[in-house]
Amino acid sequence: MSLRIFETDPAAMPRTTFSDDTVGRFHGGKAENGIPVALSEWRVTTGDPDVAAAIAQLMGGTPVETDSTSENYIEILTTTKKMKVVLSGAAAISSDMKLWNGSSLIHHCDGVEFLSPDEDRGKACGCPALLEDRKAAAKSKRGPSPSISVTFRLADDYDLGMFRFQTGSWKLTEVLHDVENALDRQGGEALCELALELVEYTTKRGRDVSYTKPVIRVLKPWNDAVAEPPAF
Repeated sequence: MSLRIFETDPAAMPRTTFSDDTVGRFHGGKAENGIPVALSEWRVTTGDPDVAAAIAQLMGGTPVETDSTSENYIEILTTTKKMKVVLSGAAAISSDMKLWNGSSLIHHCDGVEFLSPDEDRGKACGCPALLEDRKAAAKSKRGPSPSISVTFRLADDYDLGMFRFQTGSWKLTEVLHDVENALDRQGGEALCELALELVEYTTKRGRDVSYTKPVIRVLKPWNDAVAEPPAF
């Protein structure tokens, strides 16, 4: 993959329009030579040089133009693990379960009922009730995996636009209901923390395990955060 660091002022370049309502995406990993690699700091992609420059200023890193055919072809490998974001209630999170065969979606459900295709919608999907059994089925390619999408604004640059984070994290799936309930209790937009956290432990057999998991913490109503006096 060829990379090009901006040689001109990104703010002077034309603003890009997007096919959906987001101006960029957050990622907890990237592909290197076709192999997924987890990251310890957020990677942000966008197609808007203004947004890329703002992200670099807020989160560190340098905007780099890649040869990606995606509309989000500008990449910033930030130096930030945690970011304050604003979610517009539980509706800002959507989740389902998907099993793909190449580019074909062959199983799509909510863990209890099929969501697609239309002729199967509402029918029992047959997925195990226990999360551990679902994980085992997904690992053996016999069942679907989580597909979670979170849309948010940056608390430090609210008007920059909406961002999206998509993940298949089982760890986030385990606590997603608690996060959604906490968002419901805020009664509107909520100030949250979106983080990548390192988990390390040693198994009973002595094997060291480490991985990075995405975390969403609901902090307080956004109106309360805005109303707070500035710190001096």
